[in-house]
This record gives sequence, C-alpha cells and structure tokens, in this order.
Amino acid sequence: MDAKVIAAARGEGRLVVTIAIVVASAVLALFALGRPLTYRHGPLRLWSGDVASDQNSQQISDPYTLTHVTHGIGLYALLALAAGRWPLADRLVAAVALECAWEVIENTDFVIRRYRERTIALGYYGDSVINSVGDILAAVVGFALAAKLPRRATVAVVVALEVTSLLWIRDSLLLNVLMLVHPSETVKLWQTHGK
Repeated sequence: MDAKVIAAARGEGRLVVTIAIVVASAVLALFALGRPLTYRHGPLRLWSGDVASDQNSQQISDPYTLTHVTHGIGLYALLALAAGRWPLADRLVAAVALECAWEVIENTDFVIRRYRERTIALGYYGDSVINSVGDILAAVVGFALAAKLPRRATVAVVVALEVTSLLWIRDSLLLNVLMLVHPSETVKLWQTHGK
C-alpha cells in the first residue's frame, strides 16, 4: 500500500476518533444534566414530524433537525473567517465542539425555561441524548455541504432550509434566535396560529 494512502487513512482515523471523543464528552454532560437517552414513553424512531407532540426533540430527528444543518453551515462560515488557515479537519473538530457545547447549553434548565417562556415551544422539556446526537450529526452534514458547495449554492441551501421550516412548522433558526433573544408577541401569535 502506498505511504500516502496509509498516512491519509491514519489522519482520517484520528479525525474520527477525535470527533467521537468530543461527542462522547457532550453525551456525558447531557447525562449529567439528567437528559434521558431516548424517548421515555415509547419506542425509538428515526423521525418525529409533529413538533407539538411530546416526541419532538426526543426521537433521532425532527423538523428542527433542519436548523442544525444550518448551524453546521454557519459554523463553517464562522470558522472560515476566524480560523481560515487551519486545516479543514481541524475546523470540523472545532465546529463539532461548538455544536456539542450548544447542545449542552440548550439542555440546561435556564435555556429550557427560556424556550418555554419566550418561544412557541411551550411543552419543550429538553432533548433526549439521541436527539442531541442526531442534531450534532445534522450540523456535520451542514458543515460538509458548506465545504463542498460553492458559496451561492450554500446560501441557497440556507434560504431553502429557513423557508421550508417557516412554511412547515412556522419556525426557523432565525426566528428561534430572535424569539430567544428578543421575543415578539406578533411573531409568537403568527407561529401559534394554525397549530
């Protein structure tokens, strides 16, 4: 086997192990916060499409998974600006670490309360660990898309994800951030209309 192929395989192996360690650290932190491994009231499913059900944020993926793809794209852009000279693999590890940190912060009592008080997530009680891992993987997908696609195509993906979310669940990453930081009763009324 060629020495370059072996070196590349070793580098990829180290990358996978490093990312696995970062994700495992987040999983341990989520367990320490009291997050359940999976949905407590039924079987584990790949998808839960009803954001008003108690399975939202409990199954592997749900409509909010789309926002985590956008997280990954945003993290790619942020790290391209802040650490553009780093190798892509190092930026990927940093993106995974930042997404893991968000998943842990998002599942603190403070943020869960804030979601319940200020957004349409009135019944939100935090993510299951498996949902958080699914969200982290979605961010990796977003990062990979941003790394491969031309800039215009990446912007088009973000716009498509935001519009799809707005039309589908009356929420999106942009609205979610707005409502957490500066809640609007008008937006909240629009979001709850039709649910």
